[in-house]
Amino acid sequence: MTVKQKAVVIGAGLGGLSAAMRLAGDGYDVTVLEKNERIGGKLNQRSGEGFTFDTGPSILTMPWVLEQLFNSVHRNVDDYMDIIRIEPQWKTFFEDGTTLNVLSDIPDMLNEMKKVKPDPGRSFMKFLSYSQDMYDLCMKSFYKTSITGLKDLKQQHTLKELLSMDPFNTVADSTKKHFDNKYLEQLFNFFVMYVGSNPYQSPAILNQLVYVQLGLGIYYVKGGMYNIARGMKNVLDELRVDVQTDTPVSHIHLENETATGVVTENGDYVPADIVVSNLEVIPAYETLLPKNSKTKKEVKSLSKTYEPTVSGLVLLLGTDREFPQLEHHNFFFSEDPEKEFKQIFEKGVPADDPTIYIGVSSKTDPSQAPEGKENLFVLTHVPPKTAMKKQGDWDRYREVVLDKLERMGLTGLRSSIEFEYEFNPDTLEELYGANGGSIYGIAANKDTNGGFKIPARSQLYENLYFSGGSTHPGGGVPMVTLSGQLTADLIKEDQKAKAKKAQ
Repeated sequence: MTVKQKAVVIGAGLGGLSAAMRLAGDGYDVTVLEKNERIGGKLNQRSGEGFTFDTGPSILTMPWVLEQLFNSVHRNVDDYMDIIRIEPQWKTFFEDGTTLNVLSDIPDMLNEMKKVKPDPGRSFMKFLSYSQDMYDLCMKSFYKTSITGLKDLKQQHTLKELLSMDPFNTVADSTKKHFDNKYLEQLFNFFVMYVGSNPYQSPAILNQLVYVQLGLGIYYVKGGMYNIARGMKNVLDELRVDVQTDTPVSHIHLENETATGVVTENGDYVPADIVVSNLEVIPAYETLLPKNSKTKKEVKSLSKTYEPTVSGLVLLLGTDREFPQLEHHNFFFSEDPEKEFKQIFEKGVPADDPTIYIGVSSKTDPSQAPEGKENLFVLTHVPPKTAMKKQGDWDRYREVVLDKLERMGLTGLRSSIEFEYEFNPDTLEELYGANGGSIYGIAANKDTNGGFKIPARSQLYENLYFSGGSTHPGGGVPMVTLSGQLTADLIKEDQKAKAKKAQ
């Protein structure tokens, strides 16, 4: 009888759950260890006073990633969750009173754009085609294999294709070339915040996110986005994966520079042939591995190249009334986006006038709030703790956020609040071990990392791998879910190469 190889996954965020599903499907005996009381990582849920809130991701794009994952273990995702399309996709509010709906129907979207640009058709269609070309190129490489840098990318593409990725421009450079319109530039630049990056620093290839949304659609999971995690857990139960919550890991056990298992904080040793950390790479090196000169040198090197994305102030607000001007997804934009991004990314301070996202899932799913009331998920991006010049005063910043929302039309918001819960960079770091409270892992920066993430295979220790937002392809529900799949593919390739070498 063949003894199954063992794999341990540290952390039950979407990247860890995805890796665990794939490894179990590949024949491993898998154990998942999660320090918190619930699986899901940042994709989680809070409730009170009859309100239910998704605490993290509220927008689902690229649902094919979930379909692919479930298919890989001979399951149909539709048997585990109800994925529905959202329209309008966003409603955007500008300081001067202008509002634009983002719509997947092209003629309707063009009519919306005519509010701010007389004849947007040619420039928009050209931009959408450019965005789709970027996405199609990524389907050949970024979304198929675990890429570590330009060398890997060159193996996947011709020189012509690489140049088609617009490597010399940023996201903002490209939107300006196509539109030269402050409203549309601000709107389309903000798509890159799906991965928590600065459009004035991010490589232009991330403009593909416009096609990802407008071309492929955005979605919601009925009953709350947390049902993605529940669906994955149901499959893991069927695959006999041992998922243990309330089980923090003390350290990764090493023998001769090889990961051979983990030790929990209770002192239990869990042996493994493969260890996958869904904790971000830099915090994993800092907290789970020996504090020797080699590890310290690696952390220092990685920290120079791979900066954490933005963190956030999140307010979960249950209101005693409905706000009819809101849609399911809403953005209240800043007056001066360049100043906003400069403050957050360069000066390391929360923006004086931030862009604010509000998700109201009860608009689509009435089960999420009592009748006549609404569940507002309010997110404002702020610098990660690693970049913040001084400790954040979140009580004061809460007032900045509420002042702006009331000024821009949500009259009576403060007085309507009957339930409230807050997350800030401190709580995000404490709950999820995120580097500086980062929401999306590693920021894409054209100059420092070219948009690449930290390699999923440890450069220091054998049989140690990583998944999640700090690894390829990055942050956001589809990306972290895909990261687990690509890490499992990488493990399979490495094991085949080792077996061949041993023959």
